[in-house]
Amino acid sequence: MISDSVKKVVIAGGGTAGWMTAAALSRLIGKNLEIILIESDEIPTVGVGEATIPPIINFHRLLKINEQEFMKATNATFKLGISFENWRQPGMEYFHSFGITGQDCWAATFHNFWLKGLEAGFNDEFETYCLEIQAARKNKFAHNPGHQPNYAYHFDAGLYAGFLRKIAEEHGVVRLEGKIQQVRLNSETGFIESLLLANGNHVNGDLFIDCTGMQALLIEQALNAGYEDWSHWLPCDRAIPLQTTSVSDVTPYTRSTAHEAGWQWRIPLQHRVGNGLVYCSKYLSDENAEALLRSKVTGEPITEARVIRFRTGRRRKQWLKNCVAVGLSSGFLEPLESTSIHLIQRSVIRLLQLFPLRGIKEPDVAEYNRQANSEIEYIRDFIILHYKVTERTDSPFWRYCKNMEVPESLARKIELFRQCGRIFREDVDLFHENSWVQVMMGQGVVPQQYHPIVNMMPRDELELFLTGIKKSIHNTVKELPSHQQYLNFYCKAVQK
Repeated sequence: MISDSVKKVVIAGGGTAGWMTAAALSRLIGKNLEIILIESDEIPTVGVGEATIPPIINFHRLLKINEQEFMKATNATFKLGISFENWRQPGMEYFHSFGITGQDCWAATFHNFWLKGLEAGFNDEFETYCLEIQAARKNKFAHNPGHQPNYAYHFDAGLYAGFLRKIAEEHGVVRLEGKIQQVRLNSETGFIESLLLANGNHVNGDLFIDCTGMQALLIEQALNAGYEDWSHWLPCDRAIPLQTTSVSDVTPYTRSTAHEAGWQWRIPLQHRVGNGLVYCSKYLSDENAEALLRSKVTGEPITEARVIRFRTGRRRKQWLKNCVAVGLSSGFLEPLESTSIHLIQRSVIRLLQLFPLRGIKEPDVAEYNRQANSEIEYIRDFIILHYKVTERTDSPFWRYCKNMEVPESLARKIELFRQCGRIFREDVDLFHENSWVQVMMGQGVVPQQYHPIVNMMPRDELELFLTGIKKSIHNTVKELPSHQQYLNFYCKAVQK
């Protein structure tokens, strides 16, 4: 054991990361803990993590959050996946959904049957066999027992932090307003002893959670955890967010549109639209990036555009001594697949699973860092895939991405799929086989062969198999209301 028991937890920073941590700790194990959250009204949060992925539903269930109340409070909408436009080539589009495409068998995933179908003359697109994509294309959504689509949310990140703050404070979390001026360390152990605030107050604790964003005041500026730079694989280094008024019905998906030096997001909420441009400053200036973004958005801007600078990578240790980094302080992966809030969630759940109530022990710290490193590497590879596997050569940025060396783990997976048609979910990979298949084939990687087990199915049986899936999806989608209608019925927010 390298520390005494943990009785007081200090969370440095608010925003989504701070209040997700505070709400989960207080709600799930906080009965015998004192939890303090320090937040300054003077420091703005990044606040652009407004799209999520399905595991957030389980997080909300753990916290006993009522879905309708949450959605009304945060102006939330439903999300069935992401439309990727211009990524393979300008003018081409594909969809990465949260659902399962077709029906797998024990030896082979559905794309093998689909490839056999193409050979046999059945020419429906791969996405025809995915409920979530077909519903998204028709702007439809509903909770539908028996044929429940897999979904996540779009929501206002600022309102979400406020919603979680209420839960946390109801369960005993105390918020202190103030700026952190100094992090004081124990001269013998190097552990954090206290935080000195600008008003002169000292806040001591046993365990410190760094939610100070990219500044990483505790984990890096005080403890020097180190940073592993991934910008050679993910060269985009800036983002410009811009919110606009809504001018049309709300779609149940995020749009990601590639441009000459990066990509643009569009996230529809009930009361507005979140937009933004992610780009590489080596190939596009800040001024031209803002002009490009403004030329592409619809609706009237309701916020000022601002440039957010970042460097993709991860903290070398996300738990160091008595400090755990959560959120942007632990590293940064661009929001291409909406994983930012998920990584906060996973950090919090991992901390709960390894919580050092009886003292910080080295095996717990090592296991936390091992899991965190493995998890973020899989997500990193999935995001790199979108850039590497492209047919675009129309700008210096895309030529760089197409020709760059990638991690061996990703190169191996691409070639296994390209040459053999095989894909396997490994270890703690967040993304299932179907996600990898949708993105690889969407970006233009078509397997050179399919699994021989599909040849056991005669042509007429294969036709019945494919037709049955297609009809079932068609009939389900036909009965769904529009996404806008369902929002109005289920969780319409009251605009203030």
